[in-house]
This record gives sequence, C-alpha cells and structure tokens, in this order.
Amino acid sequence: QVQLVESGGGLVQAGGSLRLSCAAPGRTFSSFAKGWFRQAPGKDREFVAAITWRGSSTYYADSVKGRFIISRDNAKNMVYLQMNSLKPEDTAVYYCAADATLGQERHEYHYWGQGTQVTVSS
Repeated sequence: QVQLVESGGGLVQAGGSLRLSCAAPGRTFSSFAKGWFRQAPGKDREFVAAITWRGSSTYYADSVKGRFIISRDNAKNMVYLQMNSLKPEDTAVYYCAADATLGQERHEYHYWGQGTQVTVSS
C-alpha cells in the first residue's frame, strides 16, 4: 500500500533547479519526521535531507548542503525538496520517507513513496 506519493522529478540541465513534492493521500503524517533519500543505479539508497515534524530543524547530507532545501507544510500534509545548482551526480530516483522519529538512515523510516526520477544532464 502506497503511503507517500512523490512528484516533481524530471530532466534538467546541470546548474538548474527542481522542486520535489511529497503528498500523503488518505493519511496524516503531520506529526511525523520526514526525509528524502535517493538511489542512483548500482548504488545504495542514501540519505539526502530530513526535517522534524514541526519543521524547526533540518539535516542534510554533505553532498547537498547549501544547494538543497527541505521544507514542509503540515496544513497541506506536504513535504518539499527544493534542489538548486543541480549536478549530474544528483541523478537518481528520489524517495520520500516518514516516521515517528527523525533519522538519517534508511532503516529508521517505515513509510516510503515509490520514488520520482531526477536526471541531470551535463
């Protein structure tokens, strides 16, 4: 059963921007921490960013710090990932995740979306 639904992926040139969105149809995750992960072909799924349920604290992987911004709108039951200055190495399937407590490891999240493809051309 799909718990989260990502959107906003696509093809963009290096240096461009994309904004990913994550919705939770039929379920309220407003009191859950949210995270974004990504998985490139042949690689493990890796942490990208996370945000506490109030949105008061955010965490980023070093590889995206200063370029990506995670945010949330609990009234709309949405979480976003603004990706700027994109690089070819950002190419991956991006996944939204949620759990009662915030973490930076894949196993710490129990609810996942099916992912959205982001491709950055050089």
